[in-house]
Amino acid sequence: MRTAIVQCDGVLGDLDANIEIARRHIRDAVAEKAQLIVFPELSLTGYSIGSVTDDLVIEAHDARLAAVAAEAGDAAVVLGFLESPNGVQTYNSAAYFEGGALVHVHRKLYLPTYGVFEERKHFNPGTSLRAFSTRQGRMATLICNDAWQPVLAFVAVQDGAQVLIVPSASSTHAPMLHTKSYWNEITRFYGRMFQSYVVFANRVGHEGELSFWGGSHVIDPWGEVVAVAPEGEETILMADLDLAQVRRRRHEIPLVREARLGLVSREIERLIAEGGDI
Repeated sequence: MRTAIVQCDGVLGDLDANIEIARRHIRDAVAEKAQLIVFPELSLTGYSIGSVTDDLVIEAHDARLAAVAAEAGDAAVVLGFLESPNGVQTYNSAAYFEGGALVHVHRKLYLPTYGVFEERKHFNPGTSLRAFSTRQGRMATLICNDAWQPVLAFVAVQDGAQVLIVPSASSTHAPMLHTKSYWNEITRFYGRMFQSYVVFANRVGHEGELSFWGGSHVIDPWGEVVAVAPEGEETILMADLDLAQVRRRRHEIPLVREARLGLVSREIERLIAEGGDI
């Protein structure tokens, strides 16, 4: 599966401009024979929506999103956007389109609200995680901070995901987190221990005090780096994913198969009953 990560900047608060940017990058990726095109987190709105007064909500079935997805022809596209499906809750969402049709929407589950991050002020947390089937194989989406909760990657893989897609807007303005090294270690760990491909799509550019560093990359089921983009530059990173390698690796060392979900479920229920986080 020829995969394109669009490591791009955007225009904060300007849906029309970001839609045109997306369409241009999709055309470039299609010219490179991409079968899957992945954009960063909130690629159609910009990240710092708390500083924007305009209404940036766009629904997953909006004709404008469909037009962007149609630009890819038969290829699949992952787009980040601001969603409010019922007009009450607002979500940081990523939609997966294939052949111009909507396949799946993931709503970010873990919203950072510390330091300069204010997501819980502006978004509601999503309520579910599902892997989903595509023409190429079974996938799951984890938006940025979702991937800092290893249980989500575990659940996604147990739900059949062979590829973990991670759209991100990771900033260097959090020195206590050592963000770059954390991401490099997290994605390699997931590739190796969950025996999956990991597609990390980070953005670049600046918004106020936030500086987005890029460094998008692809990890294989052995935890090895397949391809990596330079830091701080707009680029389209191309990588070829062979999902037969996922099956091969999981057969060689059956870490995924030996999850013992019943055991995990019992222990989680025990922790909840003892007053754990619910």
